[in-house]
Amino acid sequence: MLTVNEIFHSIQGESTHAGRPCVFVRLTACDLRCSWCDTTYAFTEGQKMSLDEVVERVRGYGCDVVEITGGEPLLQKDVYPLMERLLHEGRTVMIETGGHVSAAQVPAGVIRVIDVKCPGSGEAGKMHWANLDQLRPSDEIKFVLKDRADYDYARDVVARHELIVRSAAVLFSPVHGVLDAKQLAEWILADRLAVRLQLQGHKYIWDPTTRGV
Repeated sequence: MLTVNEIFHSIQGESTHAGRPCVFVRLTACDLRCSWCDTTYAFTEGQKMSLDEVVERVRGYGCDVVEITGGEPLLQKDVYPLMERLLHEGRTVMIETGGHVSAAQVPAGVIRVIDVKCPGSGEAGKMHWANLDQLRPSDEIKFVLKDRADYDYARDVVARHELIVRSAAVLFSPVHGVLDAKQLAEWILADRLAVRLQLQGHKYIWDPTTRGV
């Protein structure tokens, strides 16, 4: 049984799969309180659904790309059999995790998008660093940046953990409406940093406050 905030079909706005149609399964609950969080409604809102119900809802959209997100999806133990079932059906399965919970038990074949919280989030001290010690070639590492201090922090983490060569992608994402994307681009270019500048595409297609997209 899972507590599910929402399930919806949209365009993937982030990761190296940005632009692809994707079914999102957003699970309820998070034990972080990032200052820039844009899904605070997922902290408590949700309904109980069986694995069969979730899988059937996903099937109904006729889309082979699925992202499990939150909240923090790894807080619910039944997320693991859900991932197994979606993989068994031949789907491309992604999970986005806040980085503070061990992702070691995520099934092989699932693309793990692991957030590294920067100081501007207010939650940098909770990072589970073993997630970066146990990277898989398909993992994508995401940094949400609020200001120059966050950028410097992220750049140092990338270098210290050799993330460029040890992951599929390193994503630098400006907090929407807070850090100017042009400014972030200039910092990346000035440092010759081999990361991807990631914009949240869904916030440009739809109003940034729109839910279910």
